[in-house]
Amino acid sequence: MTTAEKLRLLQQISGLTQQRLAEKIGVTFVALNRWMNGKAHPRPAAEKKIDTLLAGYTGERVAPESARDARKMIITEKQNQRRRVLKTILQHPDIFDQFALSLTYHSCRIEGSTLTEQETAAVLFDNVALPRKSLAEQLGAKNHQTAFEYLLHHLGEGGALNEPFILRLHAMLMNGIRDDAGLYRRHGVRIVGSNVPAANYLKMPELMRELVKDIGKKTHEPIARAAQIHARFEQIHPFADGNGRVGRLLMNAMLVRNDIAPAVIREQDRRAYYRSLQQAQLKQVYEPLEEFISDAILAGYRILERRSQFVLSLPPISNLYYAAISPASSPPFSD
Repeated sequence: MTTAEKLRLLQQISGLTQQRLAEKIGVTFVALNRWMNGKAHPRPAAEKKIDTLLAGYTGERVAPESARDARKMIITEKQNQRRRVLKTILQHPDIFDQFALSLTYHSCRIEGSTLTEQETAAVLFDNVALPRKSLAEQLGAKNHQTAFEYLLHHLGEGGALNEPFILRLHAMLMNGIRDDAGLYRRHGVRIVGSNVPAANYLKMPELMRELVKDIGKKTHEPIARAAQIHARFEQIHPFADGNGRVGRLLMNAMLVRNDIAPAVIREQDRRAYYRSLQQAQLKQVYEPLEEFISDAILAGYRILERRSQFVLSLPPISNLYYAAISPASSPPFSD
């Protein structure tokens, strides 16, 4: 693992700014920035400090040899420290709300929603109607929050990750938006912006039964399994709309069931997400997607550890608070 990789990983898992990370290592911001960009290399003493910091975050005595190994070590360490993820989320309203907000905002933005994070928070928690935003976007956000809450309680009651569960998620997400909510598509589709062919709709029931069967198999590599299932689900593309949002919720249900924090895939990482997803679907190369999901899981652990800034702590924006919705100005988003 190069110095630049170590530093990027350190910043990612620690949540520190470059300035704070530089202070911990004992160097200037400029020096750190040059190391991260590969324009310079630290002296042995500074390199040792970097390795010591990384080893501390992974819970090991020495720094791991690769970024992939480091991610695995860190997640394993956090699993040992943060057991009973589901119970923690359900019993702490602030953590539940932050997950609901982060997952809803980013998942909907990936699919084209124009709601900002603060607007999403107003819709989710204050039931604010935004006059300059489409009804479909606002209803989509509320539906996602409802589906996420259902997912957690379903797992808490020992519910299975089966076809009825997946169809229920879609029904909740598309409630009031599409007439085919909760139903598999009955026509061919093309995945927009992708060279990946979607499955034949006539094979949908069979393909989904096979997928659900594989979800239920035991594994010692739950993150790898979640990555593989996610890639397959998105390629099957079982619904006319909402596949991305359902697929990410299903992936997080698999993670939480294995006592791993939900993966928060950020909308600013959309291109890297799609790139790793297509590598898995077209070439059966799953490592990039697994590493991408691992990074998103680390973002989830920051929420569990209350190290993620909660947008509701910000002052409200006065123009969010209206009693009625004006005619829709934005087209519905789709996936």
